[in-house]
Amino acid sequence: MRNKALLMLGAALLVLPLQETRAIETLTAQELIAHCVDFPDRSESPDGQYCIRYIQGFIDGAIATDERVMVNVEAALNKEETYTERAIRVRSPRDRAARFAEFCLGDPVPLPEVVQKVVKDLTERKYTEEGFPARVAVYASLRKRYPCKDDSPYK
Repeated sequence: MRNKALLMLGAALLVLPLQETRAIETLTAQELIAHCVDFPDRSESPDGQYCIRYIQGFIDGAIATDERVMVNVEAALNKEETYTERAIRVRSPRDRAARFAEFCLGDPVPLPEVVQKVVKDLTERKYTEEGFPARVAVYASLRKRYPCKDDSPYK
């Protein structure tokens, strides 16, 4: 009896129309600007927090992704190295990964300072192209405001 019920349930699921799966909708630069328009005056508001957390999440995601990719590439190279070389290589993967992100925050920078500079760039540039991704605008700002220095050992 139980098998018959499971068989009927399985058949019913096969007959149901399948919903189309879609990727997450892209946040546009215009939408992000709308959330950031009152920053820093109303940074505690829901829009202000959205603005801060989006930019913070972008930075964290970029560095985490680059760090993981970099470690995987280094492991794949499988080169022989001395203990000292390996210690130097694995000591600060986050700093080494920043060069791949093409922006370097260096010493800890207060998040409100970073957000304020990014918001300034977002509002000064007129993003008139419909659907222009916020991630591209934020990335351009971070590269402009926090370039990696030529004397960086990770450049």
